[in-house]
Amino acid sequence: MYIYDTHAHLDHLDDVAGSLQRAHVAEVKGIVSVSIDLKSCQKNWDIARASTQPKIYLAMGMHPSDARAAELPACIDFTRRHASDLVAIGEIGLDFWYKWARKDQQKKDEQRQVFRSLLELAKELNLPAIIHSRGTWRECLDTALEVGIKKAEFHWYSGPLDVLKDILAAGYYVSTSPSIAYAPPTREAMQLAPIEQTLIETDSPVMFKEEGREDTPFKAEPKDVWRTLKAYAALKQMDEAKALNILNQNAQRFFNLE
Repeated sequence: MYIYDTHAHLDHLDDVAGSLQRAHVAEVKGIVSVSIDLKSCQKNWDIARASTQPKIYLAMGMHPSDARAAELPACIDFTRRHASDLVAIGEIGLDFWYKWARKDQQKKDEQRQVFRSLLELAKELNLPAIIHSRGTWRECLDTALEVGIKKAEFHWYSGPLDVLKDILAAGYYVSTSPSIAYAPPTREAMQLAPIEQTLIETDSPVMFKEEGREDTPFKAEPKDVWRTLKAYAALKQMDEAKALNILNQNAQRFFNLE
């Protein structure tokens, strides 16, 4: 019995070696390690080269919180040079909920420029796109469709259900995190989304609430993807083993894993 964590920020973990060892013991077979900027891409590359178990799969990109147009050419160059070792472009997208972006049109436009450029890179390299779309779900979908992206995942989806329906109609995937155990928007989205277009993740090292003990948060690491599975199966009223089998197949198919 094994599982995949399809979205983790390994370069942000306090104890990378310990977290990977705990993931291995917990039978996490593979981890998709996403990046947020050039430095993050470089660090995740080093982590992946030094690790054998679990298998680390790389995604490179520039998160909207770090969308700096001046750094974009260097990030794209580094990504192109390592394209054969990647399973996706990510984490990329838009997020206007940040206070520094909310009322700054220039910052919004910079995010848009970076996002579109990296979507075009994903199309060029024939790689899936991992999309961060907090508060910008419709615009992210419209942009991905305009660029002609064939395979995309809307990571940790918790947005409007009408947009979700259009995401699914486009053939795109959505993913969920340990927040599925308690967050109403996440639960509503996952109730609607079919398991065949769903991926599970931890978004490590994000802080989540302890199921049944909301006053006891925990900092996620890849082994905690089992928590996501448990809460997901309970929500969907599915046998955990059956749900796991389908979700593993989804991860393998979406990211073209061996």
